[in-house]
Amino acid sequence: MCLLDSVVEWDETSIKCRAVSQCHPTNPLAENGVLSAINGVEYAAQAMAVHGALLQRDESTPEAAYLAALRGVKLHCEQLHDQPVLLLRCQRLGGDNNGFIYSFEVSNDVSLLLEGRATVIKPATTNATGQTA
Repeated sequence: MCLLDSVVEWDETSIKCRAVSQCHPTNPLAENGVLSAINGVEYAAQAMAVHGALLQRDESTPEAAYLAALRGVKLHCEQLHDQPVLLLRCQRLGGDNNGFIYSFEVSNDVSLLLEGRATVIKPATTNATGQTA
């Protein structure tokens, strides 16, 4: 499921994406045509995943990562399906080879709709000798 329509801009620590899929009646996250504001977290998580893939400079398959925790999530609206456009801004606050912390904001052209912080972790991998890397 890809909810984002485009990457507007990005650099080493941030990404800004655009989406209009929240308006589609077939949006897989909508229930009876209503897309709750909390689903904006999934939009932001997809922007974080795109950012991680863009930072991986080689042509290899992007590494898996998981949304492990949310903090300070504030909803400033009740629903998203009535918004003509969503702008997603994610700022990487820190991290290492095991994961990252991002702040995120979901807005329309005028107002902040939701915000928060997310912890994204990478699963441990096992090398050829059976040791966890």
